[in-house]
Amino acid sequence: MLLSEEIELPCGLRLPNRLCKAAMAENLAPGPDHKPNQKSVTAYGQWADGGWGMILTGNVQISDAHLGGPGDVAILSHASKDPSPETKEVWKTWAATCQRSGTPTIVQLFRQDNRASPVKLNFGAGILDKLAATLLFGTPREMTIEEISGEGGVVDQFVEAAKQSFEAGFKGIELHGAHGYLLAQFLSPLTNLRTDEFGGTPAKRAEIVLRVIRAVREATSKEFCIGIKMNSVDAASSESLDDVIAQIRLVAECGIDFIEISGGSYENPRMMVGDGTAAPPANVKKSTALRESFFLEFAQTVRKEFPQLVLMVTGGFRTRIGMEEALKSGGCDLIGIGRPATVKPKLPKEIILNTSEVPDERASVALVPYQAPWLVKKFPLKLVGTGAANMQWAGQITRMGDGLEPSASLLETTV
Repeated sequence: MLLSEEIELPCGLRLPNRLCKAAMAENLAPGPDHKPNQKSVTAYGQWADGGWGMILTGNVQISDAHLGGPGDVAILSHASKDPSPETKEVWKTWAATCQRSGTPTIVQLFRQDNRASPVKLNFGAGILDKLAATLLFGTPREMTIEEISGEGGVVDQFVEAAKQSFEAGFKGIELHGAHGYLLAQFLSPLTNLRTDEFGGTPAKRAEIVLRVIRAVREATSKEFCIGIKMNSVDAASSESLDDVIAQIRLVAECGIDFIEISGGSYENPRMMVGDGTAAPPANVKKSTALRESFFLEFAQTVRKEFPQLVLMVTGGFRTRIGMEEALKSGGCDLIGIGRPATVKPKLPKEIILNTSEVPDERASVALVPYQAPWLVKKFPLKLVGTGAANMQWAGQITRMGDGLEPSASLLETTV
């Protein structure tokens, strides 16, 4: 079974199997220090013992001045170049806990910004949609070159966060270049209207990512894993497939260890569909394998261009059969599991890889469709609905951080 086979990444990191606990918003590390804490350690202890091939942490902000949520783990801006002994110790404890059973753990790094160019967020054509975009986010100011690549700028912030992860004992980092976050803003022609060294062509739009990869590699080790999450091209996107392939080629040539294929943004939240929040894309094939994965079709396109690239696909997988067939299709090498990991933190050990006790027809985890409250259903702003659905799964992680068993009420069927 391919799912249970070891895989070696280009940096030399060996993953014991192909199942990866995907990154999710956790909200476990409130301010003012935003350090991983006992709740982080307790939650990750459950995943650590679950038999995963790789664990991706929830997104870690490279600057506490740009938080995605009030409970993000974040690097303190005023102390990023010299973390305190206490900060170093809690990071080491977190890393050791994540990896106590031998599962390599990767820290996902990102920055919550919308400043590649002065482009407003677009939640829709409705009056409330436009009002929310204006009142909540306004029109962003375009980031200067100094803020990007100067001392203490974005590139430096990613490097310092990667160094802190490296020194703590984590096995690598993943750059979040999808879902409308800052790196995704630079990669996309919809949000990057620049005409300087960081915009104007697919290659220039990818320049910030390439600089981060090179700088992180130089500041850490050739054995330190560097991955990136990137958006797919789909029917809901006006981005050119050729442009995205060109950017992937540049990233691959820069020495990336794996690329995770995802999709969507907070304007078009395809990464949040499923489990009753929305229907899968209409152009996804109806076979079990491809129906389960939202982004596998694009990954197969990437595979044709880059046969040696290690690809991870996250989104929608629920059965052993679907996961195994996705690997057999050649579209991906690694399977990312998000929401099911919040209700079954030991999903690999107990179900998916447990072939001696769980036959294929029963090796699945189906989640109860999210039932939005009446007021949320009636609210015309679509972001409210997706945000409320996401909170349900964040609540599961909170339970794990409190040392409680995940709520079985969110499981529709399981073994």
